[in-house]
Amino acid sequence: MSTCKPMVAAFVLFASAGAVAQEGPHLGVPVSPADVAAWDISIGPSGAGLPQGSGNASAGASVYNTKCIACHGEKGVGKPSDQLVGGNGTLHDAAPVRTVGSYWPYATTLFDYIRRAMPWPQPQSLTPDEIYSLTAYLLFLNGVVGETDVMNATTLPKVVMPNRDNFDVAYHEPRRR
Repeated sequence: MSTCKPMVAAFVLFASAGAVAQEGPHLGVPVSPADVAAWDISIGPSGAGLPQGSGNASAGASVYNTKCIACHGEKGVGKPSDQLVGGNGTLHDAAPVRTVGSYWPYATTLFDYIRRAMPWPQPQSLTPDEIYSLTAYLLFLNGVVGETDVMNATTLPKVVMPNRDNFDVAYHEPRRR
């Protein structure tokens, strides 16, 4: 899930302490609001901040086969990296299979993770259309959406994940300025 907020908070703290930083060990440089905004790309459960763009599972299959299959296997079955598909009904087992369909509570956090961290060798290199398409493809493979369902900033937050009701929500959307 999202791990960037503490870094953003640290940047903001450092930037707001500008005068104090100059009296310190003279490490780093002041951070502008534009610099902070570039790092502030988190997408929470509500979908606030999702970019323009769209995609569906058919388009996502092509992107997946080009940029994801080497790590996650054909149709997300795993190897050498994590399995992305399956695992339904295993969360109470001794060795649960935590996948997009069996474990993740929100489709928007899947979009967030793909945008932030994938593909592994070139994170943050995918376009919004590619990310929406990959998200749709993984949701389709897990039986959550149809193959032609369009994912975008309006439809993605409305997707109800199979395990959504088994999480206690402790996340609150930050105020966006």
